[in-house]
Amino acid sequence: MRFWRNGAILVFGALASLGSLAFLPGVRAVFAQSPAQTSTQGAAQNGTATAMPRAPQSTTQGATGGISPSNAPGVWHRFTPPSHSVARAAAAGNAAVCEIVYQVDDGVQGPRGYRYVFYGNGFFISKDGYLLTAAHVLSQLRGGSPSLLLHDAAGQPHFVQANLVAMDHDHDVAILRATPNPFAGNDAVSFLPLDAEAPGQGEMVRAESVSPAYPHDSQSLDPVIPDRSPGDVLRYEFSQLYKGAADSELFLFDHTIQPGQSGAPVLEGKLNAVTGLVEGQWLRDDSSVATELKDEPTSSPTAGGTTSAGSAAEAALVPGAAVPIHYAIALLQQKGIAWQPAPPSGSSAVDAKPAVTTGESSAESGVQSDLVEPLSLVPARYPADALFGGEVVLDAAVDGDGLLSDVKLVHGDQPFALKALDAVKTWAFVPDEKAESRITIVFQFPQPYVPPRASTMHHYEDSPGDDEALPLTTTEPVYPAGSDEAGSVILYELIDRDGHVASARALRGDEALSAAAIEAARDWEFSPARLAGAPAEAAAIVVVTFRHPLETN
Repeated sequence: MRFWRNGAILVFGALASLGSLAFLPGVRAVFAQSPAQTSTQGAAQNGTATAMPRAPQSTTQGATGGISPSNAPGVWHRFTPPSHSVARAAAAGNAAVCEIVYQVDDGVQGPRGYRYVFYGNGFFISKDGYLLTAAHVLSQLRGGSPSLLLHDAAGQPHFVQANLVAMDHDHDVAILRATPNPFAGNDAVSFLPLDAEAPGQGEMVRAESVSPAYPHDSQSLDPVIPDRSPGDVLRYEFSQLYKGAADSELFLFDHTIQPGQSGAPVLEGKLNAVTGLVEGQWLRDDSSVATELKDEPTSSPTAGGTTSAGSAAEAALVPGAAVPIHYAIALLQQKGIAWQPAPPSGSSAVDAKPAVTTGESSAESGVQSDLVEPLSLVPARYPADALFGGEVVLDAAVDGDGLLSDVKLVHGDQPFALKALDAVKTWAFVPDEKAESRITIVFQFPQPYVPPRASTMHHYEDSPGDDEALPLTTTEPVYPAGSDEAGSVILYELIDRDGHVASARALRGDEALSAAAIEAARDWEFSPARLAGAPAEAAAIVVVTFRHPLETN
């Protein structure tokens, strides 16, 4: 299914081998049919569709997925021919990755096993049987109960029920739990750690997925085809994954997403840890991404799997889009669900309060150990309708689970304030069982005109209290000469007892933009924080989002 959003087309990578799919209101879509579909056809009229599918009905909201058929009517377009080997994905691929399916047969199995409908991928994140997938994979079931197709140590397949635990429709993430727990039995399963650090531009990642040999007629004894598809991170983009949703940050990588890959893990190249979930294909006619891809060498297959691109030229011109694991981490933290951080590798599973850090340790950065440490943060989109820059100042509490609460808008220029408030809803910090802490958060959107405007003086008539370190003087960074980058830098700053910026480190962002943001941060002044009436050190998060500069006389 293809979505026209913000000048772009996003093609979800989910697959449903039976039944037609519901459309979202106000979205133009290309309907995908299956050879197993009933004679009643879906029709898109005024943003809606009607169909008589042979799949469960649904009241689930959220993005839906589909598959584009080949030019021949009723024939599925497969880039990898099915193997007739009895090898299973658990043996040839990543045993943490599994098919999310709907079981059609529940009686006596046929010569090829039980029939099922394949919808997409999921992956285990702990020995407790929890797994992650894309929410739009589940929306295709339309009210039906999802199952997992797993294999035991001898390679024999069987279905395991998957119960929905939590779903974030806005950012297309869902948590499932397998019942009974396959880790307590004889199943050939493993789990993957999560990498809270966002992958950088140019960093190699790989999507790992599985799919049935015969997607139009899936049966449990048929071979399962593993796929390991490497690619380099191209850039980050913002998108609304369905009409009315909050902005989601996506990263693009040079791999063409194939039908059925939705919900599969995207792993960091070195740590073998999950850095995102496959969302779909990203097509933008006016984007420079295609130009970048033409200059990229085509990735080669990795051992133990195949690349599923039809041709080097096709793979080079259609980038994949992934939802950063950030949104899944936030949902896991909210639900108190254990997950394995990376690094360190080889350690035992942690509880819902993982003792992990991002970037330098507190000692290395000079930050007091009793100040909150960020775990996973995302920036905010620069509003397209903003003619000039602006700033947003927030004061928020960080609870013992590492989640923000009691977020207060101290100062907010429009239309920036709503973007900032939406972004921090998914922020996560390193959990700490000590008393609740507060932190200052500043979003700065420098004006796109050169030179930058003079320093801004802040006066707070309705300050939330007398103990917060709030910015009094802020300075916009100078756009680095010779750079052609746009995007966000996230800084973690230590404010000393006099309100000066004692240190600042970049948690993420382009190297040149980060250097410019840190240089400007040295001129910032804060109101001194106070603890029990005495001056105290404090921490602040500063998010600087750059646009390409416009020259002025």
